[in-house]
Amino acid sequence: MPRFRALTRVLVALLAFSTPALAQPQPRGLKVFISVDMEGLAGVVASADVSPGAPDYPHFRTIMAGETNAAIEGAFRAGATEVLVRDSHGDKRNLLPADVDPRARLLRGASSGPKNMLEGIDSTFDAVVFIGYHARAGTPGAILEHTSTGNVVDFAINGVSLPEGGYNALTAGLYGVPVVFIAGDRAVVDQVRALLGPIGAVAVKEEIGGDASLGMSPKRAQDEIRLGVEQAIRNRARARVYKLSAPYTMVLKVKQERPLHPGAQRVRDGEFTFTSPDLLAVLAAFNAMK
Repeated sequence: MPRFRALTRVLVALLAFSTPALAQPQPRGLKVFISVDMEGLAGVVASADVSPGAPDYPHFRTIMAGETNAAIEGAFRAGATEVLVRDSHGDKRNLLPADVDPRARLLRGASSGPKNMLEGIDSTFDAVVFIGYHARAGTPGAILEHTSTGNVVDFAINGVSLPEGGYNALTAGLYGVPVVFIAGDRAVVDQVRALLGPIGAVAVKEEIGGDASLGMSPKRAQDEIRLGVEQAIRNRARARVYKLSAPYTMVLKVKQERPLHPGAQRVRDGEFTFTSPDLLAVLAAFNAMK
């Protein structure tokens, strides 16, 4: 009997040693998605500031990298194990790979899919961060406000007029991922918080007198973003996933009409509707006619 008991103990020990994965499940890592635009960066006041070929574009490209890296650093300080950065401005070729924190992966270049500024998002991510964002077209007291292109007058889903931060938050919501932080001008911070609730935010500037901006220095903005992103990710459980109920009905108003997307209807000059139970189909129609 003593020999039997000793043998049993040895077998149990061997089984525990040989199957650690069953005894000790490995925790899932913390993944963060960062979408970076340019109009909402510190100091930007004119379209030339963010237009390739313009004299000051290289300067603001450097500021873009600085705010991006501040957000990356904040994410890793909060415990992130993986960070994906999506260059989200214009042709999506603004961030130079060598300028981005090497701990992060960079997705740059235009994509044909409906996710656009959130290309690469999926359900494996835990939080989304917006950097350099701006208010929707027609927003008073905003800097370089527009929606996707200068041709869009308004874009609404289920009666809710959406800035880029709004429909990108809906895209993240399809995968159950909350937006936890936004940096941009004061107008977009207020606008996105009105949609998503009191998420983490840094208003790096505010509009003064029409075409002027009063704002932080790039260094101060980066310090605030680093701290704000860290805190927002640590508090991510408080952020709600943004959703609207299907089916989704888009109302798109534009200055110049594009060819009608299959399934869309022309309501009047410059106004179109499109309805689908699939949000990505709605965004595809928007991208085609904007």
